[in-house]
Amino acid sequence: MRKVTQPRRRRTVMALSAWVAAAVAPATVVSTAQAAEEIEEVVVTGTRGQPRSAMDSAVPVDVFNSDALESVAHSDTHDILQTLVPSYNVARQPISDGATFIRPATLRGLSSDKTLVLVNSKRRHRAALVSIGGSGTQGPDVATIPSAALSSVEVLRDGAAAQYGSDAIAGVINFILKENSDGVSFSVDTGEYYEGDGFQTTIQGNVGLPLGNGGFLSLSGEYAKSDFTERAEQYCQSWFCVDPSLPEFDPSAGYAAAALDPAFQAGVADASVEGSVVQPWGQPNTETARFFYNAGIPLSDDAELYSFGNYSTYEGDGGFFYRYPGNGTIEDLRLQDGSVYNFLEIFPGGFTPRFKGDITDYSFVGGVRGNFESGLAYDLSVRYGYDEIDYTLWNTVNPSLGPDTPTSFKPGDLANEETQIQLDLSQEFDVGLYSPMVLAFGVSYLDEQYEVQEGEAVSYEAGPFASSDPFGFCDGTSPTAAGAAVIAGGSTLDCADPDDPVYTVVGVGSNGFPGYSPDFSETYSRDSYAAYVDVSADVSEQLFLQAAGRYEDYSDFGSEVVGKLAGIYRINPSLALRASIGTGFRAPTPGQQGTTNVSTRLPNGFPVATGLFPASSSVAQALGAEELGPETSTNYTFGATATLGEMDLTIDFYRIDIDDQLYAISTLDVSTDTTAGSAYDNYLALVDAGVVGAESIGGVFYFTNALDTRVQGVDLVATYPLEWSNGSYTNITASLNYNEKELRSDASAFLNAEDQFDFENQDPNWRAVLTGVHTIGEFSLTGRLRYFGESEDSQGGTVSQTFDSTFFVDLEASYQFSESVRAAIGGRNIFDEYPDKVDQSIGDYCCGRVYASSSIVPWQGGYYYLRLNLDF
Repeated sequence: MRKVTQPRRRRTVMALSAWVAAAVAPATVVSTAQAAEEIEEVVVTGTRGQPRSAMDSAVPVDVFNSDALESVAHSDTHDILQTLVPSYNVARQPISDGATFIRPATLRGLSSDKTLVLVNSKRRHRAALVSIGGSGTQGPDVATIPSAALSSVEVLRDGAAAQYGSDAIAGVINFILKENSDGVSFSVDTGEYYEGDGFQTTIQGNVGLPLGNGGFLSLSGEYAKSDFTERAEQYCQSWFCVDPSLPEFDPSAGYAAAALDPAFQAGVADASVEGSVVQPWGQPNTETARFFYNAGIPLSDDAELYSFGNYSTYEGDGGFFYRYPGNGTIEDLRLQDGSVYNFLEIFPGGFTPRFKGDITDYSFVGGVRGNFESGLAYDLSVRYGYDEIDYTLWNTVNPSLGPDTPTSFKPGDLANEETQIQLDLSQEFDVGLYSPMVLAFGVSYLDEQYEVQEGEAVSYEAGPFASSDPFGFCDGTSPTAAGAAVIAGGSTLDCADPDDPVYTVVGVGSNGFPGYSPDFSETYSRDSYAAYVDVSADVSEQLFLQAAGRYEDYSDFGSEVVGKLAGIYRINPSLALRASIGTGFRAPTPGQQGTTNVSTRLPNGFPVATGLFPASSSVAQALGAEELGPETSTNYTFGATATLGEMDLTIDFYRIDIDDQLYAISTLDVSTDTTAGSAYDNYLALVDAGVVGAESIGGVFYFTNALDTRVQGVDLVATYPLEWSNGSYTNITASLNYNEKELRSDASAFLNAEDQFDFENQDPNWRAVLTGVHTIGEFSLTGRLRYFGESEDSQGGTVSQTFDSTFFVDLEASYQFSESVRAAIGGRNIFDEYPDKVDQSIGDYCCGRVYASSSIVPWQGGYYYLRLNLDF
């Protein structure tokens, strides 16, 4: 097949990168000289000038080929990128609603909705999940992209909104799919953690098929299954302690009688569906199947028809916070016959709700690209993407229904849908410069839709126990006729006792995750248009310059123009300086505008039901919210590339200023206590807004354009090849990132002291990865050192805990038994290191949690594995 030259356009061309093929060891970014000698085609990201290598790029970019990706002992693409790219991080977040299954990532300290994800240089659709809290991230789920489908990944670490549009504030990640027309590859990977849990099996495969005359069809698939892990201790807090044998148990506390009840103790073992403690902390059970195809067929010598797409399913389940007797859910209720009922009759030892997400994701991209006789290159494409989360909740109750409650619920679905049509054009002009000037331009139309789908009625309806004295037994402190009747029948009803169960009010909806009611089930949609222009050229033999501008118009946020300038100056063949400056514009997604959620959170170190409401809703408006607006940004980078003997070195300084950054306000307390000041005012606001079950909500928050922020730091990447006299060779790659975040505006009106401190200090500033690959004959040994710097976490903004830096060592040995068979044995974190345990006295963590589970620092311990690769 004759490879059609792709137009050098905003979306299809990525920045200045090159790598060597089979001879280069995994994770090695190669020099310009190597690239020129060993490759025929270069994939580029971030410019529409002539292809150039990572060392000769005007902007910083990491390039990883399939060998580099396979060298990482993970199947989840998130974890692969975190291992290879220090400025890319993702946390394992148990008890975090949908984020338990779709993990939000960060690049350069900014959330994933500020990093544009491309597949084959086309925008990837967003996941349906909107993260609860923080920046309300709604970005693509890169875990849906199996590594078996990839020929390479390019990570552009520079603001590129002027080139690629909204979301490219922190950078761009481009996943390049395989284009093989023959060959079969197959791999099986299995392992488990040193703790004896988290057993995982991953099966991947790829087959290349010829398509028509000179075309290709590359099919890739992955099946993965992993068991849950548990890194927790038994629930024992000041408000309730499950185990009387623990030293923290207080026999004089108010909870002691309930905890010591023999019936309760007999039921404790069954409180949680999984684990040895009532509230496990760890990774969820997961099972997934993922498929990708990539196809191309020549229409002529100058035109190519192409298409690619995916279909994936994911099923995962994890736990929520433990419900103990007297926690506001497991309470005595006065029934209509005057008797007393308690949910301990269903769950004698309390209960831990179990949450399941079934995720379906699929996409299709099709287009035609080529070159006219005039030299004008074109690419016309259509893209469609869909992601849906179907939630199930069980081992829980709708407390307001009392004894009539089911224990399993369907609280509703979330869906995100996108359709885009795009035309990209480019033309080279000889204007007397050192190289032809490349003019790229194009237009696009994007339609987005986010749907909150109603849950089943029992998951959100308010039963009789959502209000006090539901059956009218009392008139003030005296019984009514109905009350007198049940007393006469033997009821213990005492209207004069304010603690009598007749006055108990409990929560509405499936406890842990109330279903989406008709009031909050809605479809949010918008469309947008964009036009761009990009000019680039080698002005002289030493200087390359690029300028880009983009106009975008949103149906909900109006229009904006952004721009970018970038360049590289080659001082000599071994040293170059590069810099860029650009502006960005990011419109809040329909999901961020429409998401709603009521779940258990820890706003004051204590688990309470907390509600997130859309900023445009009557609820949030009653609490002072304003309509969401766009975020704007300015991005600066300055760096150098150098070749020092055999070593290639890049260093880049960056600063990203964001104005009106979208963020969740600190949780506002809610209380029915008339003496609680603003907390009582918030309760009244919820009642006035018609929130059913307002009495059971302990906190509320919403997203707003709250902050002006700054992220700045430095990236360093060095590669060094070594050849030994015995014919063996070693390739060493070192990469380091220093990143710090700060608030540039007074955030006290939106964030409390604790949240302000954590915004700037909770993530480590330093990240580093050192990889060495030694090959001798058919044997290869890969060693990797991963470093996470220290961090701090605050409680109340006055007391904080410092978490020390952590090193992890990975080691893998592999042997090529034949041309087709390769086997490997290895371990991640072979010395079984853990980050510091949380200080329970600080109060920011509770409920059996041993490690800071929201941290980007891995906390599962050592993992060992075996892998078999077959290639035909």
